[in-house]
Amino acid sequence: MNIARPFIRRPVGTSLMALALLLIGGLAWRLLPVSPLPQVDFPSIVVNASLPGSSPESMAATVATPLERALGSIDGITALTSSSAQGTTRINLQFELGRDIHDAARDVQAAINAVRNQLPSGMPNLPTYRKINPSQAPIMALAVSSPNLSPGQIYDVASTILAQKIAQITGVGEVSLGGASLPAVRVQLNPGMLAHYGIALDEVRTAIAQTNPMRPLGLVEEGDRRWQITISEPLRQAAEYAPLIIRWQDGAAVRLQDVASVTDSVENRYRSGFHNDQTAVIMTIRRQSGANIVKTIDAINEKLPELRALLPADASLTVVMDRSPGIRATLKEAQLTLLLSSALVVLVVFLFLGSVRTALIPSIAIPVSLIGACAVIYLYGFSLNNLSLMALIVAAGLVVDDAIVVLENIQRHIESGLSPYRAALRGAREVNFTLLAMNFSLVLVFLSILFMGGLIQRLFREFSITLVAAVLISLLLSVTLTPAMCAHLLRRRVERPAGWLSRATIRLFADVRSLYADSLAWTLRHGVVVLLMLGAVIGLNVYLYISIPKGLLPQQSTSQIRGFVRGDDGFSFQVMQPKIEAYRRLLLADPAVSDVAGTSGDNGGVSNAFLTVQLKPLAERDGLSAQQVIDRIRRKVPPVPGGILILFADQDIRLGFSFNQSDSELVLMADDIALLQRWARRASEAMQAMPELVDVSAEGDKGTQQVILDIDREAARRLNVDTQAISAILSNSFSQRQVATLYDDQNQYRVVMELMPGYTAQPAVLDQLQAITADGNRVPLAAFTSYSYGLADDRIYHDSQFAAASIGYSLAPGVTTQQAQEAIDRMLADILLPTEVQARTGGRSRGFQESVQAQPLLIAGVLLAVYLLLGVLYESTLHPLTILSTLPSAGIGALLALRASNTEFTLIALLGLFLLIGIVMKNAILMVDFALERQRRDGASPVEAIHHAALLRLRPILMTNLAGLLGAVPLAIGLGEGAEMRQPLGIAIIGGLAVSQILTLYTTPVVYLYFERLRQWSLRRFARTGFAS
Repeated sequence: MNIARPFIRRPVGTSLMALALLLIGGLAWRLLPVSPLPQVDFPSIVVNASLPGSSPESMAATVATPLERALGSIDGITALTSSSAQGTTRINLQFELGRDIHDAARDVQAAINAVRNQLPSGMPNLPTYRKINPSQAPIMALAVSSPNLSPGQIYDVASTILAQKIAQITGVGEVSLGGASLPAVRVQLNPGMLAHYGIALDEVRTAIAQTNPMRPLGLVEEGDRRWQITISEPLRQAAEYAPLIIRWQDGAAVRLQDVASVTDSVENRYRSGFHNDQTAVIMTIRRQSGANIVKTIDAINEKLPELRALLPADASLTVVMDRSPGIRATLKEAQLTLLLSSALVVLVVFLFLGSVRTALIPSIAIPVSLIGACAVIYLYGFSLNNLSLMALIVAAGLVVDDAIVVLENIQRHIESGLSPYRAALRGAREVNFTLLAMNFSLVLVFLSILFMGGLIQRLFREFSITLVAAVLISLLLSVTLTPAMCAHLLRRRVERPAGWLSRATIRLFADVRSLYADSLAWTLRHGVVVLLMLGAVIGLNVYLYISIPKGLLPQQSTSQIRGFVRGDDGFSFQVMQPKIEAYRRLLLADPAVSDVAGTSGDNGGVSNAFLTVQLKPLAERDGLSAQQVIDRIRRKVPPVPGGILILFADQDIRLGFSFNQSDSELVLMADDIALLQRWARRASEAMQAMPELVDVSAEGDKGTQQVILDIDREAARRLNVDTQAISAILSNSFSQRQVATLYDDQNQYRVVMELMPGYTAQPAVLDQLQAITADGNRVPLAAFTSYSYGLADDRIYHDSQFAAASIGYSLAPGVTTQQAQEAIDRMLADILLPTEVQARTGGRSRGFQESVQAQPLLIAGVLLAVYLLLGVLYESTLHPLTILSTLPSAGIGALLALRASNTEFTLIALLGLFLLIGIVMKNAILMVDFALERQRRDGASPVEAIHHAALLRLRPILMTNLAGLLGAVPLAIGLGEGAEMRQPLGIAIIGGLAVSQILTLYTTPVVYLYFERLRQWSLRRFARTGFAS
């Protein structure tokens, strides 16, 4: 059957079909969303619970533990961790990649409802949850600042107006605020005056709470008229609350201002934020799942003038971080790389064929296949990103292969005297099976990835389908458009003087062919030597794969740096501010830094701060990568007692949760908390001495001072004091208790009550507090309590419902993830970590371990799938092994190239290995097909058949290999933004093709010859049984 016959007869229709595919692909290209990397959604949910004033230990025991037990029974959870701090608990749940996040959310809500009766009664509200995607970094950050407005007023504007407007923009998924809190009326009580008037704290709280009752008041009707009943405007400002009467005593009113300082303040005074040199509220924006990042940021930027018009006159709205310039630059560089690769491939074709007319035929396949593949990308809902563009860049060197095979075979028949039309019919028919075997094997390699599941499948899905689409379109063109163009564009063989380029190409190829013929003949006579060499190559592959440094993904050099300032446990909010200021000045002083924004006292705790650093464009920072800037800053970090600055380059995909915001972490787990703390301290000290690690956090010591109140329960019972009243007294005094809610048209505000800061500085204030007995009398707290001092943890961690300790760290310059992991394993062995304490890695390192464990199975699965396909196509169990014997030479070339360039074997390099599997198999298929055909048609011996086939297919093999190799050169050079993601792929392809180009030209004929001899022997051996291999 000749598939190409109808298309050769209808060249106009065939050309118009290709043009239609080109136009559809071009339209799809313009409609594709843009992102730095494919959308990888990790179904994750965060549960937050609060109990103001509660210690970390109390939060862990009374809130985190019952919630974890309930949530741990949900199906599909892969990770369950919690972090409890002063008054707050945060539980992170990560589900299997295939889990529907909405179903998971319903299960989470059901678990919260089921456990609500086990939670402390003083919680202001039930635990809440929100669906998150930890793999996606924020796309934009804005700073709102003012020289005259207070932080609370700035936060109010940002929360009430700006955040709501931005959240309505198409593509925006979440807007979070940090650096301050909403305005509030703050009542700071004087315990001495309370004692003087004999007023208890709960009496003040009740008076404030009952001032603004929010109840339906009804209406009055008379005849045909109706009046609604309302009360005067509720109290809203501190000046209105100050004269509030707490009680009448001795005929005189005791007002709130008599026993307290009443001011307009904020809900939480332990929060602050800055942008460069100004106090600011920071707004962090994340996109919706699947939204076009660049379009979303453009829409926000278009909205900024309108948003600025809504601000007070002296307030400003500044863009702190914007990821769109980096994404645009990365995609622009990738598109230039694509054009350069395509031009190099066309150049290879032209140099080999020596004619513009002839070179045009296979070159047409490049734009039609690549642009046509964009229609498939669009139909699948994919984006234009680094990986899909890498697939198109690699495809530029592959899609010409089929056209080259068809063209070269047709041209061979023309040179033997046939007309172009007849040569096209015969040549296209002869390579039909070859084309199917070549392309189906390559397609199967990448489709196999889609069945592997997990991160690899999610990350490489777009790359695989994009490449498969381009390859299948090129296969379609090779049996339709290419034969039609050959039949009508190629000329009959005419003896005429050739040009100088053509003569030089012919002469060079003739010399190469002659040299190859002689060396191949010697190789076939000494096949054992070649087989021994092939065995050595296989062994060297295994050694190189085991020994090569491995990583998860290349470290991206984005223009954003994430930072975390960690203070010693027990440091107060006020003590940490000068330390954060020292780090802020350090960052601003670096010439590569454009903006620095930070918040402290938010979810990270009062002794920590989050930083966002925006770098200048690559050209303005002398081409320094983000990691090089970080290394330079680290060398200048000033000695700040009790503080540590953690910096890491922001990545487009973040893998895994981290307890302490570090890039990587070591997590220890145990049932015995004392044992856990002891070994966490020992491991932390050992890690701080390791040269492979920097920014190691100190763990294991209880660093937060605490006051332990010892209640004499018998005395309390004798005095008729309820122990619940004691908790209420302490909460009213020290926890910034929200005692009333003020409702506004756009937001809700609070009245916060606490003791005056001067009195909370020393525990002696406990002696001045009074409790109300059940019969209404007032009893000093000192009458039935005493206090002592102790130490406690500032934060309690749980992992899979076990107590956990986290030791965060970063990699020293020049150290790979694998080297750091091996060093940590040696350290744990050296300190003799007991079996009662379990260790695992977290953050980026956890994803690395899972990836390394999956790689051998993935490679083995791909090879098995290819073997089965080739066995079906060739109806043989031996010939597929001949084709697969080409793979070790490609593998050793790729691994040697990666080692020589000091490049980690990451998932991107693994992609290059899969590509090489498909490319080098094509060369073997070309040889094997023609050798089998010569044996069947002409009755040639195996030696003669493979020798003739190797010489006959030498030119297309050299052309396809060089086209793929030169097409990967722009990837390997790695210029411009985003080059670090493309470089490992280019290096692996170039190394693999360069080595396999030489080795497979000799190993494939030898392996074919020996397998043919084995087949013939088996035929003779089992002739009577009718068995054949």
